[in-house]
Amino acid sequence: MTGPLETSPKKRHRIENKKKKMAALLDIVKLNETDRLKVKNSKSVEVHPQRTEQINGDGPDCNGQSPNKKLKTDVTVAFGPSGRPLLEGDELLQLKKMLQEKTKKIRQMPKFRLRDMGENASLQIPLESRCPLFLSDIQHLLMYSQIGVHSPYCPTRWCHLEKYNHLTNVTLLIVENMSVYNYEAFESYFPFTSANFEHKLEMISPYAFNSNIIKELSMVPLSMTQMRKLITEYGTLEEAAKHCSEVFDTVNNLFPIDGDFDDEDTPVLSKKDKYSRTQLLLSGWQMIEENFPLPIKGLVERKYSDYTLTKDRYRNVSARSPLIAIDCEMCRTDTGDLELTRISAVNEQHEVIYDTLVKPKNKIVDYLTRFSGINAKMMKTVRTDLQEVQNKLRKLLPEDAILIGQSLSNDLHALKMMHPYVIDTSVIYNLTGDRARKTKLQILASQFLDEKIQAGNHGHCSSEDSLACMKLVQLKLRKNRYYGDAVMNSIYVKKRSYPDMGDANYAISMFKQCVKNGNTVNIVAVADLVDQYKVCIDKDNKNIPEIKCVKVESNKNVIKHLCKTMNNSNLNLGHIRIASEHASSEKTFKTVDKWIKELHKSAEHPALLAVMLSGCQEGGNGTCFLHLKKQFIS
Repeated sequence: MTGPLETSPKKRHRIENKKKKMAALLDIVKLNETDRLKVKNSKSVEVHPQRTEQINGDGPDCNGQSPNKKLKTDVTVAFGPSGRPLLEGDELLQLKKMLQEKTKKIRQMPKFRLRDMGENASLQIPLESRCPLFLSDIQHLLMYSQIGVHSPYCPTRWCHLEKYNHLTNVTLLIVENMSVYNYEAFESYFPFTSANFEHKLEMISPYAFNSNIIKELSMVPLSMTQMRKLITEYGTLEEAAKHCSEVFDTVNNLFPIDGDFDDEDTPVLSKKDKYSRTQLLLSGWQMIEENFPLPIKGLVERKYSDYTLTKDRYRNVSARSPLIAIDCEMCRTDTGDLELTRISAVNEQHEVIYDTLVKPKNKIVDYLTRFSGINAKMMKTVRTDLQEVQNKLRKLLPEDAILIGQSLSNDLHALKMMHPYVIDTSVIYNLTGDRARKTKLQILASQFLDEKIQAGNHGHCSSEDSLACMKLVQLKLRKNRYYGDAVMNSIYVKKRSYPDMGDANYAISMFKQCVKNGNTVNIVAVADLVDQYKVCIDKDNKNIPEIKCVKVESNKNVIKHLCKTMNNSNLNLGHIRIASEHASSEKTFKTVDKWIKELHKSAEHPALLAVMLSGCQEGGNGTCFLHLKKQFIS
């Protein structure tokens, strides 16, 4: 075994040099630190010479004299730029600990803010530019505040709530028969509400689409996950609605639909369909999300005043209702908007039943030929205007027709028409796995039909595009509901602000959703309103311990009882009804504002408070006031 290796003289010399350099560097660091402390202490003494003199015993005493005697112990205290003594040792550690605890408390405080959609609904936005929220938006906020990510719907479309689980409680007061117009016209009679509720948002009243506020707030459309679970357990949603007390069958009619149509003699399915084509129809909330024009009071007068319905009356849609595919081409006019320049319609036999060029009302400044396929030569002799097209379609379409199209909402906006029964190929087909990312019609036609469309440089052809849409829908009806839909076929469903697909014709109770994590709900209202809430909680009227429904005799008692009990439950709901004859009274406005103040005072912080004016049956949207009552951290 050999001994340790000897180090060469050259290597030893390099090691010694390194040691000397390190020693010199250490000396420099020590000197710099000493000089820094001297400068720091000298500055502190210069800034506050009297304070250091008093501490050292050289300053004047309390009688104004300057004794020569010094204190027995000389103490030098350094002061910072703020004039406060610099802390050291235990005092410094104690201060750091206090600051850390304060920072932790601040970070744990709930936070609420509006997103762009919420800001657009604010009463601060001019009326003509305002885009109201829906009651379902408020519903989603309430559910999220109780069960967070476990909620089937989240409010991220319009707002953002952080640390929801640190809220002591959430309270909603519904004031029925008062509208946003009452508040805006008489805001001076709501001094407390105006000053303390920073978020004031317009909301579409449920009365605008022939519904009521209790039903719309209490009923939550089935999400895709819930729908899949119920179908697995009961076979169909229809059976689930019959045998499961948690599932409600609920259909909203925005359009004038006659309910006396009897289709008993009509075969259940069309010849080549494997399931009812009605299962591909967009639900009401899907039409809202896809920006379809809808005849909702408040929006009709404001945004859709020049729109028309495709029919004066409609028949109930059925499995044999005719399919008609439409596609429109648009050009840009001198107003900056896109206006209709061509429309094509195709029936189930793949026949083009309507195809015409349309002269826009305003001058065309960009034909967008690479997209529309329209050029100046084609439009030179065109005389057909939008109104003629509307009249033609009103005559052509059957009363129960189902319109088909790719991003069909754009076509209906171009036509300035509204229709209740629609199938959108950009929704029922999806290759991305994300509803927010649409797959182009060109790709869908190539993937599923093995056809090339929009291939040349001459732009789109509306008759070709509408025919492709018809073929895609017919193919899906021959397969199954999930065919061609990556979202519906995926094993893992992403949590998004709105579910990837559900069924708005069937619903579950919002309150039952809110108590799934052990939370409690407290509902206080006058007798007949409480009975309506009970029906929406459980069809069999079973008693649920986590949900308390309290009947009181008057609006005043609703507020009184709510103030006493609101801090004992996670979610509180108070519902008062203003008599129609008093709804525009100044005294009523002041009383409602006083009641809101009492609720605010009674709520322990941090709490989320919401006040909802429901709107009026004779017209007028509602509004929602939101305030996060925070704890003051000293």
